[in-house]
Amino acid sequence: MRKRLLIVDTSLDRLCVLQQALRFVADVEGYCDFSAARARFLVQPADFLVTNLRLRAYNGLHLVYLAATLASAAGTRCIVYDEQSDIGLLREAQSAGAFVDSANRLYYALPAYVTSTLPTRDRREVGLTDRRSMFRGGRRSSDVAVGV
Repeated sequence: MRKRLLIVDTSLDRLCVLQQALRFVADVEGYCDFSAARARFLVQPADFLVTNLRLRAYNGLHLVYLAATLASAAGTRCIVYDEQSDIGLLREAQSAGAFVDSANRLYYALPAYVTSTLPTRDRREVGLTDRRSMFRGGRRSSDVAVGV
């Protein structure tokens, strides 16, 4: 059975791109308006709630907390993303049970979130830069001249 996703973002362009990324692996509903997404989620919770952290007057945490408190949404997994990496709000989303990712990696990561078995919580440290993207040098400690 295909998973049901609810994506909430104020950017219509990003919403369309994410829907295209998931069209082969899940049934996706996208909303640009927080109130409409909240009303839809109250009527029928989705398997995955994917939301931008910033939704104009609201933020994605409102929806994450709603998913955490609704008995009918007990199986909903939440994914929160942000362009500006507000570490405090992202940590709060993670402590509320959401998985956290950056907006620029979401297009590639989202199909993997949907098709794989996720752990009970996101264990990644929010705010750390990805060490694979940093230059860490190429010399071993034995190659460095000592006492020269």
